[in-house]
Amino acid sequence: MPTGVALRDAREQLFDAAERVLLRDGPNALTSRAVTTEAGCAKGVLHRHFADFDAFLAELVRDRIRRIDHQSAALRESAGTGTVVQSLTDALTTVFGSVALAIIGLITSRDELRARLRQTDTPRQTGTPRQTGAVGVPVLTEATAMIATYLAAERDAGRVAADADVDTLALTLIGSGHLLFAGREGTPPEADAVRRVVGSVIVGAAVDDAR
Repeated sequence: MPTGVALRDAREQLFDAAERVLLRDGPNALTSRAVTTEAGCAKGVLHRHFADFDAFLAELVRDRIRRIDHQSAALRESAGTGTVVQSLTDALTTVFGSVALAIIGLITSRDELRARLRQTDTPRQTGTPRQTGAVGVPVLTEATAMIATYLAAERDAGRVAADADVDTLALTLIGSGHLLFAGREGTPPEADAVRRVVGSVIVGAAVDDAR
C-alpha cells in the first residue's frame, strides 16, 4: 500500500476517511492508524497537520458543527415559507444523517474529546457560541440552537404563537429526533414518521396555516 501519497487536501481527505471508518466500524475502531490506512497515506501525514489524534478528532467534530452553522443560516432564512412542520422535518432529517449520528456516538464515547470541545469559544451563525465550560453534547447543542433560532424567526413572522417557548420546543424536537434516528443501522425512519413526531411536538405552537 502506498505510504507517501501527496494529499491534495490532507485535512479533508483525513476527515472523509475518519467518517468512513466511523460509519463502517464504529467509534471504538477509530484510531490514527485506521484513519491513515483508510485515507491511503502515511501515518505521519495526520501528525503533520494535527498536534495529536484527539486534536484531529476535535477538529473533525468542529467541521461537522460548521456544517450545522451553514444549515442554520439557510433554515433561518427560510422562515415564512413552506410549512413549519415540513421545514423542521427536513432539518431533523439532515441533522441526524448517518454521519452525524456516528459523530455524536464518537463524542459520547470519548471523555477527552468532549472536554476539548467544551473549551471551544468560536462565534457561530446560530448566535450561541460555545463558551469554556459549556454543558451539553457538542453537535446536539448546536442543533438545538439552530432549531430554537428558526422557531424564534417563525414566531417573529407570526407563524408560531407569540408565547411559544422555542427553547423547550427545540430541546424536545432534538431529543425526539435523536431517539427516532439512533440505532437504526443506517436505515433512517420514514419521512412520515418524522413528520408525525414534529407535528405532535409543535401542535400547540404553530398557527393553523403554518403547519
